[in-house]
Amino acid sequence: MKKEGVYPCYENQFQIDVSATGTPEMSNIADCTTFSVSFDNGVEEWNPFDTEGWTRRLMTSKAVTVSVTAKRNVGDNGNDAVAELVWKNGRNVEKDFQWTFPDGTVVKFKDAIINVKNVGSGDSTAVAPLEFDVMSNGKPTITPAA
Repeated sequence: MKKEGVYPCYENQFQIDVSATGTPEMSNIADCTTFSVSFDNGVEEWNPFDTEGWTRRLMTSKAVTVSVTAKRNVGDNGNDAVAELVWKNGRNVEKDFQWTFPDGTVVKFKDAIINVKNVGSGDSTAVAPLEFDVMSNGKPTITPAA
């Protein structure tokens, strides 16, 4: 049954491919505490004579970045899958990632770029963080809630 109405942010969930065999196996990422989303929209503008100086526009490209702050949870499959990318580069930081919305909609980013920004540093009395950006790498697949 599709959910409606307002909801707490914690109902958003993030999954990452943890498979070592090549067959996708999505796992939740434990201990995510905050996230933000930014869309980078490419808009082309032009000023034709027939619009009497009014600008015309067309959105010609899109990208999305999901920035996540979590706590480092050693032994959690999803959390480990993100953290292990910290020392990798190039195509080795591409992972399937999905965002499951509270209403059941799933946005899957195939071969997303996982940009690990912090793994374990902080105050001596703080819980070790895991901070990363998930950057789209092509058009995501959106599966609406049933």
